[in-house]
Amino acid sequence: MASPASAGGRLTLPIRRNKIPAMSKRITHVSRSTNAEYHGRKRYEHWLVDNQVYFITARCRAQFPAFVGEVAKNIFWDRFDYYTHEFGFVPWVTSLIDNHYHTLGYLRLGDNLPRMMQRIHGSVAKLVNDTLAARLTPFWRDAKGKEYFDGCIRDERQARLAYRYTLRQAERHHIVNDYRTYPHTRVNVALERAIGRALELKAFMEGVPYKRYLDRQRPAR
Repeated sequence: MASPASAGGRLTLPIRRNKIPAMSKRITHVSRSTNAEYHGRKRYEHWLVDNQVYFITARCRAQFPAFVGEVAKNIFWDRFDYYTHEFGFVPWVTSLIDNHYHTLGYLRLGDNLPRMMQRIHGSVAKLVNDTLAARLTPFWRDAKGKEYFDGCIRDERQARLAYRYTLRQAERHHIVNDYRTYPHTRVNVALERAIGRALELKAFMEGVPYKRYLDRQRPAR
């Protein structure tokens, strides 16, 4: 396995932590700021949950197609594979498109999530920028300072929707007619095996309201 590349420009996330004692899972909230609100609205938080199935997605700033070339895609996969292994995230299915990616998988220790994302995003940004004619800075962060989205999967139904959504990304973006012919959609764990193991481990956050999912039938929080 290749050694870690320089992660440069890492974002320090663990600033504000609010524990929720009423739930059986250990959960903490992590925000980029000590202020709970931004312009009168609740500030976006990352939920760090042990023994949890996560849907994670991120997009290049301004939808720039930084991964249009195979060299850039290979950099992403090398760093993604390295750091997901290091931090104990087991990808079920992952799709990389020219300007974004989605992944669905299982994480044993919630506290590993921000560190894993810092390493993946920092190293990918540095190494892919080295291949671009003009550097994309910041590489991931949007106007609100958000680098990625992570959603805790609530139940089997949502897991199946998120799996299918991720699996068929190349078809949704009209890259191929059949996702099975697209080399940058990778299945690490077959759907039924993944669902069965998650149910066995009680790795869904059942019983927690998920208004956007219920209203719009999408896998994201």
